[in-house]
Parts: sequence; structure tokens; C-alpha cells
Amino acid sequence: MRSMVIDMNDEQLKTLADLQGFLEGTVTMDFAVAGDERYGFIARTVKRFGYGRLKRSGKAIVLRFLERVSGYSRQQIARLVKRGSERRAMVKRYCGSRTSFARTYTGTDILLLAQTDTLHGTLSGLATKKLMERAYSIFGDLRYQRLAIISVAHLYNLRQRPSYLHKRQVWTKTRPSGVPIGERRAPAPNNRPGYLRVDSVHQGDQDGVKGVYHINAVDCVTQYEGVATCERISEAFLIPVLEALLQSFPFVILGFHTDNGSEYINRDVAKLLNKLLIEEQTKSRSRHSNDNAQAESKNGAIVRKHLGYAHIPQRFAAPVNDFCRDHLNPYVNFHRPCLFAETITDAKGKQRKRYPYKLMMTPYEKLKSLPQAETFLKLGVDFNQLDAQAKAMSDNEAAEQMNAARSVLFKTIFNRSKTAA
Repeated sequence: MRSMVIDMNDEQLKTLADLQGFLEGTVTMDFAVAGDERYGFIARTVKRFGYGRLKRSGKAIVLRFLERVSGYSRQQIARLVKRGSERRAMVKRYCGSRTSFARTYTGTDILLLAQTDTLHGTLSGLATKKLMERAYSIFGDLRYQRLAIISVAHLYNLRQRPSYLHKRQVWTKTRPSGVPIGERRAPAPNNRPGYLRVDSVHQGDQDGVKGVYHINAVDCVTQYEGVATCERISEAFLIPVLEALLQSFPFVILGFHTDNGSEYINRDVAKLLNKLLIEEQTKSRSRHSNDNAQAESKNGAIVRKHLGYAHIPQRFAAPVNDFCRDHLNPYVNFHRPCLFAETITDAKGKQRKRYPYKLMMTPYEKLKSLPQAETFLKLGVDFNQLDAQAKAMSDNEAAEQMNAARSVLFKTIFNRSKTAA
């Protein structure tokens, strides 16, 4: 696109519509408004269009016009327009000689740089300089004569010019903002119960309708587990169910670890943990898939195995939660054996985990086997009460009772869902 220099004659621009048409239809030009005439030109334009009485949109048009024809920045134009609205004459406030520098890169050069960046996808400054240097020296494109010797630092300066930004807009993705809730690390229980890993399990969609959500909390050391169900994972439904779930554990809760989902990393959950005197809240680290692997493995071994994958409508959250509290959780903690790891360090210092048969026990038995286990229990809870609950029925009787209750639950859900349909 060619660049041309003209003498400014704005007498034909009498209305805002004329200014708007001028701004939309003008090609790239270097206007020859002499430096000593710019102040007077700005003052005349401000008074001619009644800048102070214009609406915001009209003022914007006048400012764009003055910025285009004067060569001043938008900030300088705003200051001069404010002075031009005053009664006294607008003159330069500085005196004496001022050092001025010749303009090396014209508006045509800036537009050529924008065109080059558009073609190549805005490469780095070094790569862009090399492209323009090759265009001039190897391929003989004389338009790049000045840009071929530009410094990389000044190339970035030209990319900030309004004429460049008007021609070349670069959109970047929204940068994630950090949430100052929870410490990003794995829990460190040090063989103490009370450090929970928590995860959510969604019970399927059907015809675009969400199902219930299960909250699965697993103790890091004992594998003592609690499953609860709520209609949705918003605060109004999640907080009461989560509070009841945390209070159902027989030992003191010291840590609460989740992934980075917003259902747990929020102020309401942090307030609840503070209310229950839980000391720390941690969240999984990026590129550390094992931080919450224990809870995720229990999602399949416990939640999916006993509750399946089929859609359960949200209105059945209460009976499913009752089933988990009265039947599933007691069976899992008192009657279902789990494997526990044994860490072995070889001669090279490398640690390996093994799961011997002798360490297979129920989560409750693991809790009792810990040194000074009584000190970990909540106030008002003792092992006599827990022993009575564990020995109230055999493992087979507990499994039969849980399976019968699950069959009744699913029949109720199926019959009511079929009737509602």
C-alpha cells in the first residue's frame, strides 16, 4: 500500500459524520501538519465541533481524528484537548531548543511489519528480523530496506504502535488465576490416621440430565472409607452431606486432600474444614497422578462395584445416601479385607512396596493395630463401642444384608423412574 504526504485542509470536514467517513476511508498517509501549527489546529478543531457538548461517542471520533492527523499519542491528545477547551490561547509551555530525531521507520514500515507477522504467525523478534533481512538481501524486496537493519528491541517497540495494533490484533487465551485455598502437595500422614483423600464420582447422565454425585473419602493409612451421596456438587447440597460424612469417621480428621476441582477448592469447604478443626487442606499437584490415586482406585473397587454405572436420578440422592451410611460403609470398614503395603529398601537404597498376605486386614483392624491407637479416636468414641459394631454380625451376614438393601434400593429407583416416565 502506498504512502503519500499531503497538506492538511480540514475545512470540508464540518460534521462528526464527515470525520467518521474520513477515519474509515483514509489510506495510510503521513500528514504534513507543521509542528508549530499543531496546537492551533487542535484548538480550532475542539471549538469548531463543540467538543465539551458532545456525547462520549462523538468525543471519541474527534480524539481519533486528532490523533490521526497530528501524530501525537492518545494521552497527549487528551491533555491538549482539555487545554484547548479553555478560554485562553493554547501555546506550548516549554521554551528553548528541543532535541528532535528524524523518524526512521514510517507508517508504511509498520504496516509492512504487521503484514509480515500476519503471514508468519508473529514469530519471535529474532526470527522476524531474519525474515525481513532475507526479503531484502536475498529476494530483492526493496520495501524491506529499512526494516532489514532494525534492531530486535525496536521491532518490539513498533509492534506496540497503534497503527500496528489496528492492523494486527493478537488474541491470547485467558490465563488461569491461582486459587489461594489449599496447599499443592501430597498428604504426609506419617503412619497416623486422619488424613483423608477425597474424590467425587458422578452417577451418569441420561437425556442430558445429570445423576447423583457420590463423595468418596478414604483414609491414607487405614483405608477407612466413607461414601456419601448428594443431588449436586454445588455448595447448598454438598456442604451438609460432606459435614455428616466427615463426622462419621471414628478418629480425628487432620488432613483433607482433593484434586483441583472447584467443588472442594472454595471458601465454603474451607470454612467447613475450619469449623471442624481440620488442620490442613491440600490439593493435587500437576503431573503427579498418584497424589489422589488411592481415592480414585476406591472409586472403582467400592463405588462402581456396588452402585454401578447406570444413571440414578438426582431425586433419589437421599435413599442412596441412607444405603451408603447404614449398609455400604459398615460393610467396607468392618467386614471387607484390604491389602496394606510393606516398604522394602534394597541394597541400592531403592524402595519397593509389597503387599504380603499377613498384612491383609479390614480397615478397622488396621486402625486397632496402630501404636497408641486409642489416642487417635474422637472424644466420646472408644474401641469397645467399635468392637461391638464390628462383631454384631459376621462378614457373610453383613454382605447379605448389604446386598438385600441394595436390591431393594435399585428396585425402588427402577419402579419410581418407570412410573415417572
